[in-house]
Amino acid sequence: MLPGNRDSYSVFSWSRFYTYRSEMRKRFPDFWKIRIRKTLLQVVCGQIRDGDHVLDIGSFDRSYEKKLQRRFPNVLYKSMDIDRERFHDFYSFEEVREQFDVIFLFEVIEHLEFTEGINLMREVRNLLVPGGCLILTTPNMYHPNRYWEYDHKVPYRYDAIGGLLLGVGLEVKEIYRIYNDAIHRRLFRLYVTSWVHRHLQIDFAKSIVVVAKNRA
Repeated sequence: MLPGNRDSYSVFSWSRFYTYRSEMRKRFPDFWKIRIRKTLLQVVCGQIRDGDHVLDIGSFDRSYEKKLQRRFPNVLYKSMDIDRERFHDFYSFEEVREQFDVIFLFEVIEHLEFTEGINLMREVRNLLVPGGCLILTTPNMYHPNRYWEYDHKVPYRYDAIGGLLLGVGLEVKEIYRIYNDAIHRRLFRLYVTSWVHRHLQIDFAKSIVVVAKNRA
């Protein structure tokens, strides 16, 4: 769990959540038509501007710091994680006294209980500048085994995570599926066996990525 969640779960509106989830299904009525990107970095680079102030929550080894600085030398990168065995700029939300243009939340929310996830998203929104961008990933529930890790607590379909983001005041701009493989397997799955995957409701993309903006 990421410490420092302050908002009360009791004010969460389930009725609005279900409405927002339905809105996401209307926007993306066919999951299989959600666009595929080869890598998460491809999505990230499409959202970052040189000079942006970036916070990477649950960053583990800060690997995105070097990836960003090779492409955007003036990006100011900071990390947050509860693991005090490694260096991070912050270890809880209470330590943060600034806002950010972009926040990363990669493979984090599924490790939290649903109530904790709600509060985490509220914290994230508070840390984004108006118009700031959240890039979030979570395991793809259409993949047969991607979710099943021992420390995962809540599975999120694309419509549920989108509805949750709408519910805390963020605007969902894009959803992608992330899939990369050797070129022959990639082409075979995309253009030959995709109809089998659709029929079986089993996807080959391991993660989904949601890009959202702070409407405040």
